[in-house]
Amino acid sequence: MFGLGAPELILILVLALIIFGPGKLPEVGRALGKGIKEFKNATSSVTEEIKEAAKIEEGDGNAGKDKAAKQAG
Repeated sequence: MFGLGAPELILILVLALIIFGPGKLPEVGRALGKGIKEFKNATSSVTEEIKEAAKIEEGDGNAGKDKAAKQAG
């Protein structure tokens, strides 16, 4: 996806270890994981709301057509 291979990932992990140290690294990883999880939950929630709105709008559009057809007939 981003073109990151094994050497790049190892370099990132080594830099993180140097910056945060071995004691803080698990906490940083845990916080990062929680943040990513919350972001995924929020985006899936928004996606579901958009899909529901599209279904409702689609249903309203068809109902309007059916109503018009019954009135014309």
